[in-house]
Amino acid sequence: MKSAKFIEQQITFLNTAILSETAEFYEEKLGLELALDQGSCRIYRVCAGAYLGFCSREGGARPDGIILTLVSADVEGWHLQLESRGVVFEKAPTYNAAYDITQAFLRDPNGYLIEIQRFEDPRWNPR
Repeated sequence: MKSAKFIEQQITFLNTAILSETAEFYEEKLGLELALDQGSCRIYRVCAGAYLGFCSREGGARPDGIILTLVSADVEGWHLQLESRGVVFEKAPTYNAAYDITQAFLRDPNGYLIEIQRFEDPRWNPR
């Protein structure tokens, strides 16, 4: 048996009771590419190999304790762009000295907390 060397892709699946509003938010507001529409589940490409999937489920979202973090060098640019699309932020871009990051927070229609973050720490190397 050949051993696996690495994972090729990653998908985080989350529940929603409002798939149409969720789709509008992630497609129109955040501008994510729809990778696959499975009817009751929609999967969005976040970046190469990383995806978010939202599935229509009775009972809907369970957002407590979940943070969807999107990493970008341009936190301030995302803030301006999303505000111009009507997105309300819970916290504007702010430097967090405890983690050496700049971060902003907003919520999607399900109540999931989204953080847009930039690592200021030079040790961060995602490659």
